[in-house]
Formats: sequence, C-alpha cells, structure tokens
Amino acid sequence: MLYHLYELNQAAAAPLNAAAGFSQYFWTHPNNPFSDTALGRTMAASMEIVERTTRRFRRPEFGISEMKRGKEKVGISEVVLWSKPFCRLLHFKKEPAETAQPKLLIVAPMSGHFATLLRGTVEAMLPHADVYVTDWIDAREVPVNQGLFDLDDYIDYLFEMLAQLGPSTHVMAVCQPSVPVLAAVALMAERNDPNLPLSMVLMGGPIDTRKNPTAVNRYAGERGVNWFRRNAIVQVPWMHPGYGRDVYPGFMQLTGFVAMNLDRHVGAHRELYWHLVEGNVAKASKQKEFYDEYLSVMDLTGEFYLQTVERVFIRHDLAVGSFEHRGHRVDLNAIRSTALLTVEGERDDISGVGQTYAAHELCKNIPVARRGHHLQKGVGHFGVFNGSRFQRDMVPKIVEFIERSRS
Repeated sequence: MLYHLYELNQAAAAPLNAAAGFSQYFWTHPNNPFSDTALGRTMAASMEIVERTTRRFRRPEFGISEMKRGKEKVGISEVVLWSKPFCRLLHFKKEPAETAQPKLLIVAPMSGHFATLLRGTVEAMLPHADVYVTDWIDAREVPVNQGLFDLDDYIDYLFEMLAQLGPSTHVMAVCQPSVPVLAAVALMAERNDPNLPLSMVLMGGPIDTRKNPTAVNRYAGERGVNWFRRNAIVQVPWMHPGYGRDVYPGFMQLTGFVAMNLDRHVGAHRELYWHLVEGNVAKASKQKEFYDEYLSVMDLTGEFYLQTVERVFIRHDLAVGSFEHRGHRVDLNAIRSTALLTVEGERDDISGVGQTYAAHELCKNIPVARRGHHLQKGVGHFGVFNGSRFQRDMVPKIVEFIERSRS
C-alpha cells in the first residue's frame, strides 16, 4: 500500500510539474522581455524549484566521453562487458588504450543510489587505471521470474566479475560493498583462486559497526530485523516490470538520508533559489548536478536488504568471525597476499571512524608492508570518494598504493 501511495503522489504531482516546467520556460525564454529582469529571474527561479521538487528523478548517465592525458584528449566509450539480471559490469574503454595501466574494479554501493553516484570517483581514477564499475540494476525493473537476489548472490556476482577481468585486478569498494568484497577476497584466497585481486581499497565501509557507532548503526540495532521486515519491505506496484517483488524502496532510503540532515538540504535549496535569482550559473549548476544524482534512487531486493541489516549492522557477522557464504564460514585469516588500504572520513556520519580500519585488525595475515590507512580530515561520507579533497589528497595515495601492490 505504501508504494502505491507513493506512485499516486507522483501521478498527482505530474500536472504541477508540467505547469512549473512550462512556466520556467516562459520566464527564461530569450524573446520574453522580462526574462533578464529581477521579476523574470525571480519567477523563473521559483518555478524551477517547484519543478525540481515535483520531478521523478530517473537513473542519470555517467556521461564520460573523454579525459585528458597530458595536453591531449583521450576518447572514452562506455562498454557493457558482462551482464546479469541485477547488475552490469561497465568498462570505461580508452581510445587509444593504455595497456600498462592496472585494471581497477570499482564496486559501487547497492544502498539506494545508482552507480553514477561514483561519477567523480571514476573520472578521478581514469587517468591512472583501466576502470570498470558495477552498475547495479533497480530491483523494481527486474521481473520476479528472474529469481531472488541476496547477499550470497552479491558475492557470487563479484566472483564472476573478477573472473571476467582475470588475474592482477585491483578492487575498490565504496561504502556498503566493503563487507561482501572483503568476504569474497577471503573466499578466493582460501581456494587459491587465480583471479584473486592484487589489492583491495575499502572506503567508508561498515566492516565493524560496533566501533564508533553512528545514528544509522544505532537505529538498526535498536529495532531489530523483524521491525525492518514489517515496516520497510513492500511489493513493487503493477506499473513496473518487477511487479510483486519484495523490495526496500529507494524513496524510503532517500527519505531517511534527507531526514538525517534536513536543515542542510533545505538550506541548500534556499541557496540554489538565490543563485538562480542572482544569475550565478556556475554555483547553481554545481548544486543542481549534485541533487540530480542525490535524488535519483533505486529499489533493493527485500532479501538483500534484510540480510545486510541483520548480518552487518545487528549481528556484526564479519567482525565476530561468523559470516558465511552459502553455509561456508568466511576466514579472513586466509588473506595473505592481497594488499589492503582503508580510507575513512573524519566527519562520516554513515560509517564512523574506525569501522573501516577494523579490516586491518581482522586480516591478521596481511604483511605490514602491504597495508595502508588514510583518515581524511574535514570530510563526511560523500567526501570519502568524491570532491576536491578526494581528488587532491586521496587519489594520489590510492594510486601510489595500487602501484606498490603490483610489485
């Protein structure tokens, strides 16, 4: 019923959205003599805010078509290298290619946002690596006859993608996938898999949420998995391909994210309004680009969401040594040769400081020379993998670590 009410609200807002869009077009049209006046800019700004707050945001595109190599431009084409019902493996192929660059698999979070949230991460790593990224599929778009998708399936997908890329691959896990990536690497190490990654970079991930717990961590622990099963899992309505599938809807995740920092988001839209009125195109565009991405959300399968809540945030299975994949216990001590770099943000309110670093305490057999840790001052969760400080301070350390792990 909740999902149906959401869809009804979206449908009811559609006429207002269309009217606001038309009005914005009217007040910004160059043939309108009032378009460059205070009245015109004020009306256009007001209508744009209304249009944006009533819009249904779809999955954005990565839109990466080129990069700079010194003074020359290199073309980038987005290629689907591997595909399954719940994920595609995208390759950002360079023309001409650089064969000497390390292969880097960026595992995007499956926690409500699309992989395009990592556009800045991909762009920052492209000059230094042959980049691949997991493009998770919105669960409401996957018909129920394609079966379920849980945490075990997630790890199986990682096995298949790493096999597709072959030996000497490096893997970067951003936030949520830190746990399944670490588990997958341990399982591959235990069975001497030839495609075992050379290094893994875990960024802002909930390896052990008992350390410095955040509001998100406490929320899960206080309610228990049955509360989430009763209150967070709904069925996809009939108008989507995934009709009847149990999901944790993206709009609920987005509501939670916004509620955590409501004042900041209201303030950001107030600033956007004034940037539009003042004609400050650069600042307005930057804010619009961020919210175009932030407000685009996807559904997660109910089984994956509930397992993640229970096994990662309530029982802490990986941290206490009881994490299993298809009935087989994961032994993190099996990891010996794969290098480990952990990255945390000083102001991260999703994965608190120390939660990702805990991987070092759990992976006791990785040599000291193949370990690294970086705590970025002054950044929150998003700043761990994106933004100016990420590009300036963290990318050089990640690149240097990857190069060192290749020797």
